[in-house]
Amino acid sequence: MLTPATRLRLQEIVGRISNEQPVSLHERIYLQKFADRDPTVAGWLRRARRRQLVGDPQGGLDRLLADLDVGEVEPDLPCPIDPDDIGDWFSGAPGWLRRS
Repeated sequence: MLTPATRLRLQEIVGRISNEQPVSLHERIYLQKFADRDPTVAGWLRRARRRQLVGDPQGGLDRLLADLDVGEVEPDLPCPIDPDDIGDWFSGAPGWLRRS
């Protein structure tokens, strides 16, 4: 659980990220520490990063997807696995999910 002072500090850092204002390395590490442990903070960071890269959607489907926090933050990144090797990607999955 975040204290009100911590929440306000994190939201201020996230706001600067989304508005493309300077954020120090120390602040980014501080924010990432909380984002790794708290899904709410991770969502704030994803939305800020998406807004920084794409801008603020004006309306329609883009606005809905942004509000729902759906999709990749950086959609231009290549898929990390080769589609032919999808079986290898599932190698650590439970038995009921693996290929037979």
